[in-house]
Amino acid sequence: QLQLVESGGGLVQPGGSLRLSCAASGFTFDYYAIGWFRQPPGKEGEGVSCISDSGGSTNYADSVKGRFIISRDNAKNTVYLQMNSLKHEDTAVYYCAKAYGSSCIWWGSRTSFGSWGQGTQVTVSS
Repeated sequence: QLQLVESGGGLVQPGGSLRLSCAASGFTFDYYAIGWFRQPPGKEGEGVSCISDSGGSTNYADSVKGRFIISRDNAKNTVYLQMNSLKHEDTAVYYCAKAYGSSCIWWGSRTSFGSWGQGTQVTVSS
């Protein structure tokens, strides 16, 4: 059965760092792109980042470019989101999602992703 499990969220001060993990099972992991999305409290969700099946192509939202780094370890069936220089506005529930294909084309749309994890809370606060 397909599963995506996020971990690594928590409370961090502004300027701090966190690394989120998305552990996948139940499908051929290295065939699919994986994306990260977030849902801030009381706001619309947004796409944060996406990585292609091989890891050779990555995409970022403008709001996180230069601060977040997405990577994957296909041997471990895991995608990571390294979040640096965190800001209050990064506070959200973060979800990873499996794309329908191997690339991140149309990655900004939730409809490009068919399976989702349960989410992990990230709170940036002093």
